[in-house]
Amino acid sequence: MVAPSTTAGTGRVIIALTIALVTLALIAAAGVIYLLLRARNSTHWFFPYLRDLRRQRRQQAAFAAATPPPTRHIMLCICDHFEPYWRNTDDTLADERVTRWCEGFPAMAQEFTDADGRHPQHTFFYPEDEYRYEHVERIAGLCNRGFGEIELHAHHEDTDVEVYRARMMAFVERMHSEHGVFPVHPETGKPAWAFVHGDWALCNSRGDGTGCGIDAELPLLKEMGCVVDYTLPSAPCDAQTRKINSIYYANDIPGQSKSHDTGIDVVAGRPGSGDMLLVQGPLGWNLKRRKWGLVPRLENGELTGMHPGDPQRVDLWVKTGVSVVGRPEWTFIKLHTHGTVERDEDALLGDTMRRMHQHLADQYNDGSRFALHYVTAREMYNIIRAAEQGKSGNPGEYRDFELPSPVYHERQELPLSAARQQ
Repeated sequence: MVAPSTTAGTGRVIIALTIALVTLALIAAAGVIYLLLRARNSTHWFFPYLRDLRRQRRQQAAFAAATPPPTRHIMLCICDHFEPYWRNTDDTLADERVTRWCEGFPAMAQEFTDADGRHPQHTFFYPEDEYRYEHVERIAGLCNRGFGEIELHAHHEDTDVEVYRARMMAFVERMHSEHGVFPVHPETGKPAWAFVHGDWALCNSRGDGTGCGIDAELPLLKEMGCVVDYTLPSAPCDAQTRKINSIYYANDIPGQSKSHDTGIDVVAGRPGSGDMLLVQGPLGWNLKRRKWGLVPRLENGELTGMHPGDPQRVDLWVKTGVSVVGRPEWTFIKLHTHGTVERDEDALLGDTMRRMHQHLADQYNDGSRFALHYVTAREMYNIIRAAEQGKSGNPGEYRDFELPSPVYHERQELPLSAARQQ
């Protein structure tokens, strides 16, 4: 017969070993999670993401408890880093890419309409460093037919502020005077435009210092006529900010890069101010899409052939609920893509994109629980500004709230070979 003291001692040893094994397992699991987060440059926004999940749950609960439930208005904006010369220096291939959009987008988009009777919209953020007269003319013609608008995109490594300013202002003037693609701001009388930074490096935000070179970029952009930035999210790039799933104002911090890492949320009925308004797309982890069946995939609102806008992702974007504080029933979904990449053609212009729009029509445009609004970057900006001024109800009424539609110049469609001589 085993002595009671011996049995008790054995039990304590087993308990101690169990605790030690569980502790080691938890430490190992935490280590694996940390390495996975670090591999995706997401350690700095992981805890903000956990806090944002609580916001999402509270928001969903409030919608469910409301009697009667409010109509949720879904603003969908696709921001295209539109680069005809993406990984290419051949004019013929660039011409084919522009032609593909001018022909393919209307063919797909005209099959769908939103709650306002508008077809899907596409915002072409055209790169300053790839300017070609004939390409802008053709895209402007597409926009003039009601299928989108053109905004500004730039890649640069300038460290000299004056050099950068001169380049950008020359480009803005040419786009405005020769093509009429930017509206005139009613207060300043100057062209107003939205911006996407090349290589995600807004405000010199990349860890290795590449892709920008100017820390104080936010006030400089504002000075030049930029009214809103749509660069984010940039994850998994290390240029991603700690602040996520937000619409906010950021101010320059003298002597510091990545000044937009934090900022002040836009609040309904409370006019805001800052060096730059930033509108972020959805960012988080998609627990229903897993790499190797184990690791949740990053959700950053990107549209590609590998990451198409399937129904599950659409539902996740809506659930993320990016909104102006105090106006949660207006949901802003900002997506991004590089539209000229051949392998992504079906995801953007083909049946895969048609399925995304069909799901939006079936689930988020019943006129009661949901109303869908296809918007350009300018229109999304205007609706946000309307919320700042306390506007409510149907956001479709505020597409031109502050900035009017651009007045496209009269143009004659030219063959590309002839237009290239302009």
